[in-house]
Amino acid sequence: MVKDIAPGTTVTVIRVVEDIHCTSRGDHRILSTPSLILFLEEAAASALAGHLDERQATVGTRVAIVHEASTLLGQSVTITATVTAVDRRRVAFSVAASDRLERLASGQHERFVVDLDVLDTRLSTKAVALGQLKDAVSQP
Repeated sequence: MVKDIAPGTTVTVIRVVEDIHCTSRGDHRILSTPSLILFLEEAAASALAGHLDERQATVGTRVAIVHEASTLLGQSVTITATVTAVDRRRVAFSVAASDRLERLASGQHERFVVDLDVLDTRLSTKAVALGQLKDAVSQP
Protein backbone atom coordinates (compact mmCIF):
# COMPACT_ATOMS: atom_id res chain seq x y z
CA MET A 1 0.00 0.00 0.00
CA VAL A 2 1.25 3.48 -0.87
CA LYS A 3 0.92 6.09 1.88
CA ASP A 4 -0.53 9.53 1.22
CA ILE A 5 -0.38 9.55 -2.57
CA ALA A 6 -3.35 10.57 -4.66
CA PRO A 7 -4.25 11.13 -8.28
CA GLY A 8 -2.95 14.48 -9.42
CA THR A 9 0.40 14.13 -7.63
CA THR A 10 2.99 15.30 -10.16
CA VAL A 11 6.76 15.24 -10.31
CA THR A 12 8.99 16.89 -12.91
CA VAL A 13 12.55 15.77 -13.50
CA ILE A 14 15.16 17.20 -15.87
CA ARG A 15 17.77 14.90 -17.41
CA VAL A 16 20.60 15.75 -19.79
CA VAL A 17 21.05 13.36 -22.70
CA GLU A 18 24.48 11.74 -22.41
CA ASP A 19 26.20 9.53 -24.97
CA ILE A 20 25.23 6.38 -23.04
CA HIS A 21 21.55 7.30 -23.66
CA CYS A 22 22.01 7.66 -27.42
CA THR A 23 21.80 5.78 -30.67
CA SER A 24 23.13 6.99 -34.04
CA ARG A 25 20.90 8.11 -36.88
CA GLY A 26 22.81 9.49 -39.83
CA ASP A 27 25.32 12.02 -38.52
CA HIS A 28 23.45 12.55 -35.25
CA ARG A 29 23.50 11.02 -31.76
CA ILE A 30 19.92 10.98 -30.49
CA LEU A 31 18.09 9.82 -27.36
CA SER A 32 17.16 6.16 -27.78
CA THR A 33 13.68 4.87 -27.01
CA PRO A 34 14.92 2.51 -24.24
CA SER A 35 16.70 5.43 -22.53
CA LEU A 36 13.61 7.62 -22.90
CA ILE A 37 11.57 4.90 -21.19
CA LEU A 38 14.20 4.75 -18.43
CA PHE A 39 13.80 8.51 -17.87
CA LEU A 40 10.01 8.16 -17.69
CA GLU A 41 10.22 5.24 -15.25
CA GLU A 42 12.72 7.07 -13.04
CA ALA A 43 10.44 10.10 -12.84
CA ALA A 44 7.45 7.97 -11.83
CA ALA A 45 9.52 6.07 -9.25
CA SER A 46 10.74 9.35 -7.76
CA ALA A 47 7.12 10.48 -7.33
CA LEU A 48 6.57 7.49 -5.03
CA ALA A 49 9.87 7.47 -3.15
CA GLY A 50 8.71 9.49 -0.15
CA HIS A 51 5.48 7.52 0.13
CA LEU A 52 6.93 4.05 0.75
CA ASP A 53 7.90 2.20 3.90
CA GLU A 54 11.62 1.62 4.49
CA ARG A 55 11.51 -1.99 3.22
CA GLN A 56 9.45 -1.22 0.10
CA ALA A 57 10.35 -0.29 -3.45
CA THR A 58 8.50 -0.10 -6.75
CA VAL A 59 8.90 -1.99 -9.98
CA GLY A 60 7.62 -1.00 -13.39
CA THR A 61 4.90 -3.32 -14.69
CA ARG A 62 3.58 -1.51 -17.77
CA VAL A 63 4.79 1.12 -20.23
CA ALA A 64 2.79 2.38 -23.20
CA ILE A 65 4.28 5.41 -24.91
CA VAL A 66 4.41 7.14 -28.23
CA HIS A 67 7.94 8.34 -29.03
CA GLU A 68 6.94 11.39 -31.06
CA ALA A 69 10.20 13.23 -31.75
CA SER A 70 13.96 12.94 -31.43
CA THR A 71 16.29 14.97 -29.28
CA LEU A 72 20.03 15.35 -29.54
CA LEU A 73 22.99 14.45 -27.39
CA GLY A 74 23.55 17.18 -24.78
CA GLN A 75 19.95 18.42 -24.73
CA SER A 76 17.93 18.75 -21.54
CA VAL A 77 14.79 16.64 -21.36
CA THR A 78 11.95 17.57 -19.01
CA ILE A 79 10.00 14.54 -17.83
CA THR A 80 6.66 14.79 -16.06
CA ALA A 81 4.89 11.92 -14.29
CA THR A 82 1.39 12.47 -12.90
CA VAL A 83 -0.43 9.91 -10.76
CA THR A 84 -3.74 9.02 -12.42
CA ALA A 85 -4.88 6.12 -10.21
CA VAL A 86 -3.93 4.30 -7.01
CA ASP A 87 -5.25 0.79 -6.41
CA ARG A 88 -3.67 -0.67 -3.25
CA ARG A 89 -0.11 -1.44 -4.45
CA ARG A 90 -0.63 -0.47 -8.14
CA VAL A 91 -0.02 3.14 -9.14
CA ALA A 92 -0.80 4.42 -12.64
CA PHE A 93 0.81 7.48 -14.22
CA SER A 94 0.43 9.74 -17.20
CA VAL A 95 3.96 10.45 -18.44
CA ALA A 96 5.42 12.96 -20.88
CA ALA A 97 8.83 14.16 -22.01
CA SER A 98 9.90 17.24 -23.95
CA ASP A 99 12.99 19.19 -24.87
CA ARG A 100 12.94 22.97 -25.15
CA LEU A 101 11.48 22.83 -28.67
CA GLU A 102 8.87 20.06 -28.69
CA ARG A 103 7.18 17.13 -26.98
CA LEU A 104 9.23 13.95 -27.33
CA ALA A 105 6.88 11.38 -25.86
CA SER A 106 3.63 10.81 -24.02
CA GLY A 107 1.86 7.81 -22.59
CA GLN A 108 1.05 5.74 -19.53
CA HIS A 109 3.15 3.87 -17.01
CA GLU A 110 2.30 1.63 -14.06
CA ARG A 111 4.36 0.77 -11.03
CA PHE A 112 3.74 -1.85 -8.36
CA VAL A 113 4.86 -1.56 -4.73
CA VAL A 114 6.89 -4.57 -3.60
CA ASP A 115 8.14 -5.72 -0.22
CA LEU A 116 11.94 -5.93 -0.50
CA ASP A 117 12.21 -8.95 1.85
CA VAL A 118 9.67 -10.93 -0.19
CA LEU A 119 11.33 -9.90 -3.46
CA ASP A 120 14.76 -10.87 -2.15
CA THR A 121 13.49 -14.34 -1.17
CA ARG A 122 11.91 -14.86 -4.60
CA LEU A 123 15.04 -13.73 -6.43
CA SER A 124 17.32 -15.85 -4.25
CA THR A 125 15.15 -18.91 -4.93
CA LYS A 126 15.25 -18.17 -8.65
CA ALA A 127 19.02 -17.71 -8.61
CA VAL A 128 19.45 -21.09 -6.93
CA ALA A 129 17.10 -22.74 -9.46
CA LEU A 130 18.95 -21.14 -12.37
CA GLY A 131 22.27 -22.26 -10.95
CA GLN A 132 20.99 -25.83 -10.70
CA LEU A 133 19.65 -25.62 -14.25
CA LYS A 134 22.99 -24.31 -15.51
CA ASP A 135 24.83 -27.19 -13.79
CA ALA A 136 22.40 -29.76 -15.25
CA VAL A 137 22.74 -28.35 -18.79
CA SER A 138 26.56 -28.23 -18.67
CA GLN A 139 26.88 -31.86 -17.53
CA PRO A 140 27.06 -34.57 -20.22
